[in-house]
Amino acid sequence: MLVSLILIIIGFVALIVGANWLVDGAAALARKYKVSDLVIGLTIVAFGTSAPELVVNSIASVNGYSDIVLGNIIGSNNMNLFLILGLTGLIFPISVQSSTARKEIPISLLAALLLLLLLNDFRFTGLTSASRLDGLVLMALFGLFLYYVFLQMKKDPAVVVEEQHKPLSTFSIWRLIVFGLAGLILGGRLVVVNSVSVAEALGISEKIIGLTIVAAGTSLPELVTSVVAATKKNTDIAIGNIIGSNIFNILLILSVSSLINPITYNVRFNTDLYILIGGTLMLLLFMLTGKR
Repeated sequence: MLVSLILIIIGFVALIVGANWLVDGAAALARKYKVSDLVIGLTIVAFGTSAPELVVNSIASVNGYSDIVLGNIIGSNNMNLFLILGLTGLIFPISVQSSTARKEIPISLLAALLLLLLLNDFRFTGLTSASRLDGLVLMALFGLFLYYVFLQMKKDPAVVVEEQHKPLSTFSIWRLIVFGLAGLILGGRLVVVNSVSVAEALGISEKIIGLTIVAAGTSLPELVTSVVAATKKNTDIAIGNIIGSNIFNILLILSVSSLINPITYNVRFNTDLYILIGGTLMLLLFMLTGKR
């Protein structure tokens, strides 16, 4: 088991380094087109920081580890909302200047409610899994979300930031992206295989492993990104990263996972979903009432 724990740590390091390279490359590419910080946070950075969840869940889905798939998604979203957002707010009070981010919070809430509905539709359909049809529905909604975000780009002018370093060449940008993806794939494989080994050795469920160890590890990029943004007093990127990642986790990552393999649902996840929905609703109320 010790070897498995060491390999899990190595896997998380590969995931974090890979995600960092991917974000750096993608953000550099986006800034060439004068994309605003908020949009980068909601899309590129959010996608990059959600990449570990995507890779881990894809591998888990291929191998039929449904509890790890759902535990990682729900656990990561709860960690983003309660732990990472909380730490970010302690570093610097969160004040969202753009109205766009306020609109994203209700979308995140609706995504969580939709997840609860889709995963409990067995009460009406008799199915106890997130089917490929559910995956297609989520993917279509994810496409609409991206379309909405890009429409907001016209209303949210790009913030031009003076470059502190020489801009990366196109070759350097794509090198970061390719090596980043390679690190993600290697790390994801190490995390999934060895997490299952640890669960079997300790005699605990894959659900608990997914909600804790796997979710905590795959949430590290969100933690680093948001904390760094908060220390630089860029709360738009900090909050945009968290909200965007939570939306990506449900609409994109679960859709990909269920398209690969139908995800068998464990109704014990409902409690964790209620916590996620309640936390998102509380965040929305805080933002609307001006609480920080």
